[in-house]
Amino acid sequence: MALKSLKKQRRIQVVALAAVALIVSTGLIGYAMRDGINFFRSPSQVMEAPPTETEVFRIGGLVEEGTLVRDDGETIRFSVTDGGATVPVVFTGVLPDLFEENQGMVGTGRYVEGVFQASEILAKHDETYMPKEVVDALKAQGMYQEPET
Repeated sequence: MALKSLKKQRRIQVVALAAVALIVSTGLIGYAMRDGINFFRSPSQVMEAPPTETEVFRIGGLVEEGTLVRDDGETIRFSVTDGGATVPVVFTGVLPDLFEENQGMVGTGRYVEGVFQASEILAKHDETYMPKEVVDALKAQGMYQEPET
């Protein structure tokens, strides 16, 4: 009888140890990935609840017509809109070839003192593609138009 209870106790210890190991490993993976996860926000979401200046996130929408300004260097200023709100953006670097006004874009960066400071800008890769998050944000504001085929 004592042998059965010893086996049962050992089995419970192994299961408990496995559960603890699973919880610890899940926590460590989450901790390691916290800087690698960038949440998407539309311009309307940014204006409704501005993120902290230290939070890195992605913003997407249409490049507002008439707002694209290139400085003497590599600094570019423009506004991104989803039809409900507009967020000014500043980016230093080389823009993608297909970047232009009235086209979809997604930028990664931080929202500092009312301006989105982009560290990376992505643009559509052909005439019909637009990131799903941008399409959803534009549809929510009634601004999305199906591409012509």
